[in-house]
Amino acid sequence: MSERVIPGRRGGLIILGAADALWAGLTAGSAVPAASAAFTCSPANARAGYVLLGGRVVATVKASGGQWSVPEIEVRRAAAELNAVEMDRQDLVRIGPFRSAQKQNEKTPLRWRQRITRELQELGDPERAARREGGRPHHLAGIDWRRIVVEQTRDRTARTWWLPRAVVRLLDVAEHTETQWLQAARTRQESAAVTEPPSHHRQAQAADGRQTTSPDCPTAPLRPYNEELQGHLYSVLSRKPGISRKVAGWTCAICRTAPAAVLDHCHEHGYVRAPVCHSCNTQERPDHLYSNDIRVANHYTRLFHTHTADWLHHWHRCPGCRTRTTLPLPHLAAWTAHIACRSLRPTHRDPRGSRARNPCGVLRVSWTGSHSAPNSCLLTVAVDFCPSGEHRVLARVPYREAAKRFGTWLAETAPAVAAAAGPDRLDGLPTRFRPVIADTSSEGLALF
Repeated sequence: MSERVIPGRRGGLIILGAADALWAGLTAGSAVPAASAAFTCSPANARAGYVLLGGRVVATVKASGGQWSVPEIEVRRAAAELNAVEMDRQDLVRIGPFRSAQKQNEKTPLRWRQRITRELQELGDPERAARREGGRPHHLAGIDWRRIVVEQTRDRTARTWWLPRAVVRLLDVAEHTETQWLQAARTRQESAAVTEPPSHHRQAQAADGRQTTSPDCPTAPLRPYNEELQGHLYSVLSRKPGISRKVAGWTCAICRTAPAAVLDHCHEHGYVRAPVCHSCNTQERPDHLYSNDIRVANHYTRLFHTHTADWLHHWHRCPGCRTRTTLPLPHLAAWTAHIACRSLRPTHRDPRGSRARNPCGVLRVSWTGSHSAPNSCLLTVAVDFCPSGEHRVLARVPYREAAKRFGTWLAETAPAVAAAAGPDRLDGLPTRFRPVIADTSSEGLALF
């Protein structure tokens, strides 16, 4: 294939306008939509010394003529990495808005969740939208996220925004890479200030004598998680100085590709499970968890079918769940609806006239009961949003029966995980569990 001539190329460097054209041309067939102005539109800022393209940092160079340029080879590498990303548009992750603001990495200017939430909120305010740089298109790390964002509404009032999981992971990697790059650049500048006289202005130069504001700052490689935090209580570990920096040095313990961002922990027993990325943490978190009920979303298909063994192993990193050979109550409730009661779920004919039948509505599980009344904890599996207007109860399952069913299914589905569980494996389990759900008898006790 003949290579297209790039205007403005000189000595391996191309000006930003030419870099925009090259990036758009190389990524035209990418599953992840790329931005057409990745180098010249906000939030790209060549004067900062770099531009983010996917998970890669591309250093910028200021030539003697005053024009900013970038190495062509780095643009091509970033495009090849983006083209290799596979994206499932149906596998979505909620990115906001949330009731409480999610913690953002303040060390990186990207802060992509905060940027997206702010821009989407401004769409409903014409005056604020008009003030945004004359309506210029915006992107994140060279990705045109507006072409793939999904808005969902509930009760015609509450809006939520979603992105494909592959894009969420890619933006998390970009944020991590930017943080590492900036830290390395800062370290080099501090060491230079110590070793060189104050009057000596330090400048890095390209091979042809042009000056660059971007030193070659390698990022530290991520290390795999090897159960280093096993048995630690989250309430203790989360207060230790430097724990956030330590977590960011691991790869996600579940997907093993993206950088870890948070410590996933069992809310019922208080134990740390493992460091995970934002994407996997979103997938693990129950959808629409309220005080005593949970809506069983589609992502449970992945948790209990396609990646079952990995997720069961992750949940049983908590000594409490492993010893009891069960799951935390919200997950056990979701499992009961999704696996044990799926045959009870009614179906409806496809309205388009085909012979296929669609599952009825959305499953929801609620629970009631008291620890002071043995065997009183009861899971009620029901159907919401039935197309025919019905809202029927499918089953009422006692907690202990649900836990017993799960134990049987666990032994058949993931025998290695089941073999590592059981009441003889206490692992320092506390005698008193941490209650997670308010007791309906108003006596302040847990449901178990």
